[in-house]
Amino acid sequence: MLENYRKEIIVNGFAVIENIFSESEIEQFLFVINTIDKSNPLIRKSIDLFAIRQFMIVLPEVRKLIFTKRFIDLIKQLFGEDYFLTKSIYFDKPEKSNWFVSYHQDLTISVDKRIAIEGFGPWTVKQNQFAVQPPLEILKDNFTLRIHLDDVNQNNGALNVIPGSHLKGIYRPETIIWESETETICCVKKGGVMIMKPLLLHSSKRTTNNQKRRVLHLEFSNQTLPDELKWSEQLSV
Repeated sequence: MLENYRKEIIVNGFAVIENIFSESEIEQFLFVINTIDKSNPLIRKSIDLFAIRQFMIVLPEVRKLIFTKRFIDLIKQLFGEDYFLTKSIYFDKPEKSNWFVSYHQDLTISVDKRIAIEGFGPWTVKQNQFAVQPPLEILKDNFTLRIHLDDVNQNNGALNVIPGSHLKGIYRPETIIWESETETICCVKKGGVMIMKPLLLHSSKRTTNNQKRRVLHLEFSNQTLPDELKWSEQLSV
């Protein structure tokens, strides 16, 4: 069964796997999230979005809730034994959110500091978090796993993706040739996960059905960074 998902990820750049977390496990996640001190500088709050960056660092108690045996087995069977967490973000897209994200690739990684290294750049900083575009070889081996805490569909911010776009290197949205591309809406049930490659072109539309879309966004790598550069959130699986 997992072999089919592995093939989907290789060919299409993504796969949706349902029923990885139970209703009670999701409720435990939400209970812990609701205890957070909202004055934390790693929290971003607006009418359209509530987000927690470095989620595993801000709320270390969720780690044991997320990394269940089933979840760990999923990662190791799909990608191997040597992957580790490099970024964790909690996204809450509220019921009336007008937050729209146009097509893009995830071209940056989060690191501990800014230093001059050949092949790394440009750099950005968000909420004291350094991000840099690394060589494509690093991005090609990484993957993102999104745990859905609500049912998500085209009416409350499900990701739209262009299958196979992760195989085309840096693919600028303005150069998309729609006559030769297709678009897929990634509907996911509560407790399911969506796995995607960072180079997959993806977007998210506005909410229209007054339903929340809460997601745990986790990025993984098996790459060692050069020189003195370190991942900002390296955690073993």
